[in-house]
Order: sequence, then C-alpha cells, then structure tokens
Amino acid sequence: MAKQTTNGARVNFKNLEKVFFPGNDFTKGDLVKYYLEIAPALLPHFRDRPVTRIRMPDGVHGERFYEKNAAGYTPGWIERTQVPRTEGGVVNYLMIQDAEALAWVANDAAIELHPFLHRAQGITRPTHLAFDLDPGEGADLLTCIEVGWHVREALATFGLQAFPKVTGSKGLQLYVPLNTPVTYARATPFAKALAERLAAAHPDLVVSNMSKALRVRKVLIDWSQNHEKKTTVGPYSVRGKRDEPFVSAPVTWEELKRAATAGKTDALFFAPADVLQRVRKRGDLFAPVLTLRQNLPPSGAEPNVAVTQRPPSRRRLTRRPARGRRAKSGGPAIAPTRGPRIRARRSDTPAVRSGSKVGGGRQG
Repeated sequence: MAKQTTNGARVNFKNLEKVFFPGNDFTKGDLVKYYLEIAPALLPHFRDRPVTRIRMPDGVHGERFYEKNAAGYTPGWIERTQVPRTEGGVVNYLMIQDAEALAWVANDAAIELHPFLHRAQGITRPTHLAFDLDPGEGADLLTCIEVGWHVREALATFGLQAFPKVTGSKGLQLYVPLNTPVTYARATPFAKALAERLAAAHPDLVVSNMSKALRVRKVLIDWSQNHEKKTTVGPYSVRGKRDEPFVSAPVTWEELKRAATAGKTDALFFAPADVLQRVRKRGDLFAPVLTLRQNLPPSGAEPNVAVTQRPPSRRRLTRRPARGRRAKSGGPAIAPTRGPRIRARRSDTPAVRSGSKVGGGRQG
C-alpha cells in the first residue's frame, strides 16, 4: 500500500497488519492512521525541531531502538538538521515537518516521538520549560497530581503559567511556555532551583535528585529535561509502555482536580481514539504553549516563594508536608500548601511491563 504525498514523494506502507500492541490488537496500520488523523494538532509542536524516535519494529514485546540519526534509507524529502555532539561531530536528526514525514516515521515503526525543547534554528533557546513528574515506588499518578499543584503554585509566584499533560505512562508533565529570548543558560538553573526548593519544602513528598533509592513513595521533579541535549516525549505521541496504546495527552487542571477528588486516575489514560475525539471536541489544549510569551526572573533575583493561591482543600494522605523551611542553598523558601482533595488510591491502570533493549536496529 502506498500514499501519494503532496510533494510527489511516496510513502510505501508495509506490514500494516502487524500487531504492535497485543492487548487490543492495535496494529501498525492503526498507528499510521492515528498519526495521520492527529497530525493537525501534533505537527505545530514538532515543526522545526530535531526528533528522537523510539522504534519498535516487532511491537511493544519486541526490541526497541532509540534512534537519533536519520537512517540511510530515509527519503531525501524528509528534512534533516545537524546537532553537534558533546564529544565532537554531529548527529543528523530528522524533523517531522508535515503529515507525509509523520506517516513515514510511523511506517518505520517509530511508536514514540521525542522532540527537543528548542527549534533547529535556535539550539540554545528553549521555547518552553518541561517539568517531568516521575513517581517512585509506592507513588503513582495521584501523587504526581499532588506535586503538580505545588509546582503550579510555585510557578505562579513568578507570574508563570503551566500547562499539564499526562505522559501516557506513570507520570505527569508540566510545560511552561517561554517564547522569549531565554537560553538554556538561564532556563536550566531556574528549573533546578525550583525543583530543589520544592524538595526542601516537601521532603516527604518531593525529590529533585535522580537516585531511585530516594524516590520511594515520592515524586521526582525531573528538572534535567531542560537541557539542550535532552528530548521529551511530545504532545500526542503514542507510548510503547503497555500492552495497549496510551497517548501523552494534554489535560486541564480541572481534570486533574476531579481525578484527585475521586481518588482514581482511569479517566487520565487516553487511547488514540479518545485523543482524536478530545481534539475534535476541544481543540489543542496545548496551543498556548506555542504562543504564550513568558519571561523568567533574572538570575539571582528570585523572590521568596510564599504560595497564596490555594487549590481546594482535601484530606491528607498518610504523609503530611513539613512546615515551611528554607532550602540549604539559601534560595527562596516555599511554604507547604494543600493540593486538591484526594481520596484513597485505587489502581486503575494495567501493570507496567519492563522495557526492552535500546539500540540501533532494522526497519519495521
């Protein structure tokens, strides 16, 4: 099967009947169809950005390949951009500029798509910040929602808005639009300082250190994604984490509050068909990330963080945040606050299957 593209090139689809997700017999053809239908919402978030692809030629139970360089068989009509390596040389990343390129990478078994925070023409300037909230053992998406409220309120003290999306796996991500001449030299220390200060204010709930041993029943605020060498799973990308496909989808703060109040998160896991329906009904909830202009405070000028905006009160879980304290680094103090009311947790999602090997590989 082939698809005629607008530029005269052809995407020669193959093995469309191959099952990629055995939990619901979701095939390679279903993946291609989803990406073509979601393209109007997805493409603005990918255009002009180098992309890392996670390819799974035999589906989620097979090997997976974490690919940066454009393969030698990549057609000439797909745009590429060179990104310098730290150790010298360059990586020839491809860019997903249009629906044809999106169809091609899906046909190449790229289930997950991870763009950079910057565009190719400005590799030192992120267009947004990304806070990746990753639950440790004994924590879950409900815990991430609780931490997300603290991050949101801390950002609000700087006059910054954040937009949430679920990862399609275990966690939650908050995007902070910039769209101003901010460089990583400022963005990275700001994100790190905010995470560290929240960890100091909520030591029984938040960590900013990557060590998994420190994350038990806590949430890592991964600030390190804000780096010119890092990529983050893109809005509307399918994830290859479970036997059924879920999507990294934008959500609203109201949806997070409802999930926290109910004590269940099943409504926050979206299959591809769910996402298409949401976009048809509500549009792209992440559209402001592309246009909203926000400035980070100047280096060394961060005010003390005393949260005044309080989300609805809720019953505490088994832990209670520490009283307001100052970070050892001498940074601003962050007062503990209440998140949305959270009921006792219920397991709503299938167990996460351990990942497969990562490396270079063959075509799908």
